[in-house]
Order: sequence, then C-alpha cells, then structure tokens
Amino acid sequence: MLEHRPSHDDLVDHLVRSTPLQRGEAARVILDVLAYFDETVEDFVRRRHRELQSGGLVNTEIFERIAAELPHRAVAPQELSLRQLRRIVYG
Repeated sequence: MLEHRPSHDDLVDHLVRSTPLQRGEAARVILDVLAYFDETVEDFVRRRHRELQSGGLVNTEIFERIAAELPHRAVAPQELSLRQLRRIVYG
C-alpha cells in the first residue's frame, strides 16, 4: 500500500514562480523543511550528538551545546537536564 502524502502543489507553484527553483527542486525543499519540523526532540538530540561527536567534541561539551541549542528549535521543547539528554542518547 502506498503511503499517502499531502499535496503541496500550491506551495510548489508559488516557489517556482518566486524563485529560480525548478518544480522538482521546489518539492524537495518543501519536503526537507517538513522533515525538519517533524524531527522529535529525541531524534534531534541523537543526531546532534553524532554530528558533534564526529567533529571531535567530548560528551561534556556536546551535552552543554545541545542543551543550549534546544530552546532555539522551531518548536522549543521543555528544558531538559544534561542527564535527560544523556538518557536520550544512551538509554
């Protein structure tokens, strides 16, 4: 069974008219933006932990940085302690 995705044709049309994007590029941008807003707090914490760890930071720096970034997310979650952040990553 195919997954039903809502159509955003009017927004795609608007982006094609108002930017140099082609129709496929505009649709891809919209899907990327929607995916960004759909990311859960847990997914964000895990993703950022991986990104920062691969950049050479240690957990002390990583969790402090994530704690500072969370309030600036599109939909700011409740404030999480460093311990809660660690639990999201390590269980």
